[in-house]
Parts: sequence; structure tokens; C-alpha cells
Amino acid sequence: MCPSAAKQSLFRPLSVLLVALCIFQSPAHAQSALTGGGPQASAEQEGGDSGGDGAESGSETGAATDPLAALLEVLRDDTARQELVTELERRVSGASEAVTSGSEAGPVEDTIDSAAEAASEEPRMSLGGRIAVFTQEIAETAAAQGTALWQSLTSTGSVFDGLQGDELSVLFEAFRGLLIVIALTIAVYITLRMLALPYFRSMGRRATEGSWVRCVFIFMGSIVVDTLIVLAAWAIGYAVTVLYLGDYGQIGFRQSLYLNAFLIVEMIKVLLRAVISPSAAGLRPLPISDQGARRLNRVLTVTVTILGYGQLLILPITNQSVSYAAGVGVSAVLSVIVVLYLIFAVLRYHTPVSNWLHDALVPAKREEGGIEDAQTSDEKRELTGITGSLVKRWHWFALAYLAFMFITVMSRPTDVVLAYVLASVKIAAAVVVASAIFSALSRAMARGISLPDTVNQKLPLLETRLNGSVPKLLFVLRYAVAAVVILFVLGIIGIIDYGTWLSSEAGLGFSSALVSVFFILLVAYGIWLAMTSWVDYRLNPDYGSVPTSRETTLLTLLRNAATIAILILTLMFTLSEIGLDIGPLLASAGVLGLAIGFGAQKMVQDIITGVFIQFENAINVGDVVTVGGTTGTVEKLTVRSVSLRDLHGVFHIIPFSSVDMVSNFMRDFSYFVCDMGVAYRENVDEVKQAMLDGFEELKADPDQGQFITSDLEWFGLNSFGDSAVVCRARIKTLPGKQWGVGRAYNGILKRIFDARGIEIPFPHQTIFFGEAKDGTTQPIRLEKAEDTNAPHGDAPSAPASDSAPDNGGKHWHDDDPDTGDGDDAPR
Repeated sequence: MCPSAAKQSLFRPLSVLLVALCIFQSPAHAQSALTGGGPQASAEQEGGDSGGDGAESGSETGAATDPLAALLEVLRDDTARQELVTELERRVSGASEAVTSGSEAGPVEDTIDSAAEAASEEPRMSLGGRIAVFTQEIAETAAAQGTALWQSLTSTGSVFDGLQGDELSVLFEAFRGLLIVIALTIAVYITLRMLALPYFRSMGRRATEGSWVRCVFIFMGSIVVDTLIVLAAWAIGYAVTVLYLGDYGQIGFRQSLYLNAFLIVEMIKVLLRAVISPSAAGLRPLPISDQGARRLNRVLTVTVTILGYGQLLILPITNQSVSYAAGVGVSAVLSVIVVLYLIFAVLRYHTPVSNWLHDALVPAKREEGGIEDAQTSDEKRELTGITGSLVKRWHWFALAYLAFMFITVMSRPTDVVLAYVLASVKIAAAVVVASAIFSALSRAMARGISLPDTVNQKLPLLETRLNGSVPKLLFVLRYAVAAVVILFVLGIIGIIDYGTWLSSEAGLGFSSALVSVFFILLVAYGIWLAMTSWVDYRLNPDYGSVPTSRETTLLTLLRNAATIAILILTLMFTLSEIGLDIGPLLASAGVLGLAIGFGAQKMVQDIITGVFIQFENAINVGDVVTVGGTTGTVEKLTVRSVSLRDLHGVFHIIPFSSVDMVSNFMRDFSYFVCDMGVAYRENVDEVKQAMLDGFEELKADPDQGQFITSDLEWFGLNSFGDSAVVCRARIKTLPGKQWGVGRAYNGILKRIFDARGIEIPFPHQTIFFGEAKDGTTQPIRLEKAEDTNAPHGDAPSAPASDSAPDNGGKHWHDDDPDTGDGDDAPR
């Protein structure tokens, strides 16, 4: 057989081996791949051996089908080994040039190509597939746990089989030797507790009256004092036992067991009292009443006492004095006692707890106190739906859990029962911590944020903004805490393994994205709050320099533009953090903006016109302008529209696309133009002097004189009207003050003109009959009106005049002083 053929026959199984190593990377897969080709390979090998081709062909076939043998042959052949190393180096370095032509290299290259393709093709699962796998794992885990529990119930014997009947006598004998140390430690502990009880109550009262910082320090101090009481009783018991009981300087095994059990059990009770605080309501983090706290403390104290002393004292004594099987039975008896006691407590207190849960979920109807006060509350709004059902039937879930624990105690070993108890303690601790956090967040939401008066004066809207956003943030945090507790409980139960998931690539990505999004939103809100607070401070006229109308306009526009920019940037960073590619979104936004530009040309025209109006400083907030035929005060100004409120209080929103001219009454200075009409008979010089005197009086006015910036500008006789001659004058004032100054000036002129007899005419008409050249005019017949007040027949009627009275050729008009229709006549 030629060497090239032999090399080719060795390279092919070696390539198969490399493919297998690339695909099966786990140890189990690698092991299964390296152990041969399975039944098919065995069959092929057997076929090759029985083919009758001679020893040489049989050896070639065996080398070709057995990967391990093929690898061994390649490693032994220097030439083949060198070619394999060369080919692998070329693959690793990524060289694009082909290997030197040779028939033996072709199959290796093809095989390695197929191996790389096979290794690179990793299956990708869709979102639905991932959800299906996740639910499948949960269902399989639950089924496996249920199967294991059922098997333990049906396959094991009773846990009470190890009891021999003499356990009580052994325990009585053991406790007889421990009676002195037990009585001593308990007496010392109770005495110290009674002495410290008034101190605890005083600390609770001080905590309710102080700040939260002081409350925290008082709370920690109470825990320290309670811990010192336990340590003092334990130390005294240890000292008396070592020095006076038994041999001097020595302590017995059972005495050591009791003292250690006392220390551990009482320290657990210290933690329970720190959370429940039955004697000091001011130090209680849980929102329950005093009587409810005492009942809860009593139930937990009995449970901890039985389990603690039972597992740490009674069980070791039974294991040492009787047998291990008897210890298992005693442990089961103690656990059953605890379970039955808890069932009794649940059935006894399920109504007060239901009412407390109801009132906790209905804050508006909640009474002060907690469980007991909630029980006696008559006015309650009933909860409906799933929440109401869960609140009313919470004890069924508790009884189901206790039933499960009872079955576990009866069927599983002691270490498994202790593991379940420890898991239950973790769950209870998580619920208690979550309840305390919920209570603190609820109180913070109800209390709100109160800033100092100095801050409120400088930043009047800061407290309002904080009270509008912080409660929402706290509400979200409540749901976050609830989600964390649920995940923790599911992990303790074993339904999900959140630790493994969080350490995985997907879990790390999700948690890091969640934290990043939270901080992005928090930083964005902080920037927006700081920016708006700075704008409010600059617009506050009570601090710093008084902002001009131009500054007010620009700061308002800056606040609006910065808010939009922060919103857009926050949205972009958030989408980027959660894994979305914002590049296509930006391109889509550009296309959308182009489409809007073509479809909403009016809006584009509004914005462009508004930008140029701002560049030219044509309109500012507070100006009185005429825009689009409407005159009013500018209340709001954006880049798209201007909002005016006219004299009648009507609010107008005018887009800039409809504005072809802006008339601003508030630029630099203003004028009040006074056109004063007087009768034709009046002397203009007298009128001028009267107006000058009125102006001097106006300048002396403390209210309006401060707005006048120059002397009266007299223009003289301006026009001849139908009933009056018009004299014009002008007063220069500060911007926007011309109307008030003008009204005050008009009042002064009316009073002066009346005092000096200068007539201010009203529109009147003259009846003209015409006149001939010789002075004669058309006669008019006048007839005396009949006196309607005289009796009929008493007064003869006046004779009619046949000719008009001689008035010397003068025109008779209706403003003759004798007619009584002068300036004082009613109009």
C-alpha cells in the first residue's frame, strides 16, 4: 500500500475525531465521542475484518474506522504528524492561500471545512421557545418534587418506630440535674427584663417624638440593651455552673448544651422582639397594634422555644442517652406539637388578620393601630375580586402549608425537616422585611416632601415637582420589592434557580440593563429637575436681578427645548441599554421628519417664523402686542405659536404662520397722545395753559408721576372737527405705562376744564333756513304747545304767530345757552 493512501486513510478518521471534539464540548459528549463509533462503527469494523481482503486491508479498515487508532497512527508517523500540524496552523492563522497541491490534503481540508461549518451552526431559540423551555423546567421540577414526596410517604416507615417508651424518664433525669442552672438563668433573665421594661417604653415614646435619624439610633440602642440582658443571664449561668456546680472549673455536657441553647434561642427572640416590639409601639417597624404585636410575639415565642430547646437540648440528650432512632422520634413529636399549635393559632386569629390585611389594602378606611383596631372597625369598604378572596381566605393557604409541613415531619428525615424549617424562616423573614419596607414607603408617600421655607421662596415649584414625582417612584419601588420577594420565595421553594440565571449571560445582561435603565432615568430626572429649578430661580423676581421680558421669554423657551432634548436623549439611551439598535430608529425618525415636513407645511412655517421672530426679539412674554388683528398681553410663547389674553379676558392662540405683522406696544418707551376737543369759542392759549397745568399736577402724582420720562410735548391745534377744535399733546412714559398715565391725565383735564369754564363739546347740529342777499330768510311758524296740566277750558290757547321772530338774521342752533342744552345737559 502506498504511503499517500495510508496517510489519507489516517486523515479521514482524524478529521471525524476533530469534528466530534468541536461539536461535543462538554465532558460527557467528549467522552461519548472518544469511545468509538457506536454500534454502526462496530458493525463496519466487523464487516471489514470478515471481508477476506487480507491482513493489510483489514488493518487499513480498522485504522480508518477507529478514531483513536487513527490518531495514534498519525502521531507515530512524523510526516503525517507534520502535515496535520501544518494544516491546523493554516486554519488557526486564517490563511487564505491553499495548501500545496497534493491528493492527500484534499480530504482533510474538506473535512475540516465541514467541521467548522457544523461547529459554527449553533441553534438559536426564539422567544416563544425560551418561554416554553422555562415553563417546562418549572413543571418538571414541581413534578419531580411531588414524585419524591409521594415515594417518601409510601416507601418509608413511621418516624415514631424508634421510640422505646423510656425517653420521658431519661429527659426527667437529665432536667433534674439542670434544674438549678435553668432556674438561675431564667430568674436573672426575667429580673433584668422587668427592670428594663420601663426603659424600653420610654425609648418608644422618644422615638415617636423625634426625627427618623433619632428613631434609628433609639431602635439600635434597644436591640443592644436587649442583647446585653441575654448575654448577662447567660454569663451568670455559665459562671455559677463553672464555679459552684459540680467540680470547680469544669462544666458538664448537658449543662453546656442548655446554656448554648439558651443563648441561641434567646438571641432569636431578641431579633423577633426587635421586629415586633410588643412593649414599645414607637420602635415597631410593622404597622400592627399593641395587642396584635403581643399576640404575634406570643405565637412566635412558643414556636421558637419548642423548636430551639427541642433541637439544641432535648434531641442531643436523647441521642446520647437512648438512641439515634429515639432522637428522630422525639424530634418528630416536637415538630408535630409546633405544627398543631400553629394550626390552632391560625384558626383562632384568622379573622383579625383578615381585617388587618383588608385595612392595609384600603388606606382610606384604615384605623390607627392594626389588627385589633381593624377588627373593631365598623365602617369598611369591602374588597372584591381576587384580592378580596385572598384576604378572606388567607388561612386556607396557611393551613395547606402547615399540612405540608406535617406530612414532611411524618415522612422525611430530621435534616430535611430542618431544611424546610430554615427555608420557611427565610421566607418569613423576607415577607417581614418587605412589609417593613412597604410600610416605610407608604408613610413616605403619605407624608410627602417638605422643603425649608428659604428653599420654597427661592424655588417655589421645586416642592410641587418633587411631590408629583417622588411618590410615583416610591410606588414603583414597592412593586420592585414585591417582585424581588416573589423571586426569592420561588428560589427558596426550588421552582426557579434565580442565582444560576443571574450568573448566566442572559441574567447578567438583563440585570445590568435594568440597573442601567434605572440610573439613566434617575440621572435624566435629576438633570431636568435641576434645569427647571434654575429657570424658576432666574424667573423669581424676589431673588437676584429682576428678569427682563426678553430673559423671561428665552428662559421659558430654554426650559421647553431642554425638556424635549432630555426626553429624546433619555429614550435613545434607554432603548440602547435594553438591546435595541437605535440606528434604524434614527433613520426612521429622519424619514418621518421629512414626511412631516412635506405633509405639515403649516407647522414647519409656524416653527420657522417663530424662530425668526425670536431672533429679531419682536415678542416677549408680558408684552402687549397686536398679532393677526388681535391685541392682548402675551402669556405664553413657543416656537410655533403665541398665546394672548385680551382686555375681556379671552385667551387667543395664534400660530405664527398667520402672522404677517407684529405691533408691539412695549418697546423701549411709550407715548400717550392726548387729542383734546374744545368748543370753537374757546381760546387755544387758555386750553394750552390748562393742559400744561394738568401735566404738572400729573407729574406730582406719586402713583403715575414715576412713569413719566419727559416733559409734555405740545403740538398745538391739530384739527377742526364738526363740533370742536382738537388740540394735541403727547406724554412720554415707560413701556406699558401709557394707558394708566393717560387715564389719570384725562381725569385731571376734566376737572380743570370744568373749573375754568372751558367747554368740552359733544357732537351737536345747527338748523339753517337759508338767507337772501337782502338779509331776509324763510319764516317759520311756531305754535305754543298745549298745557296738558291745565284743566280743560280754563286756559285759552295762545294765538298762533304768523311770522317768525326777528333774530337779526342769526342762525338758530341747539347749543344756545338760553335753551339749557349746554355742556352740562344730559347726553
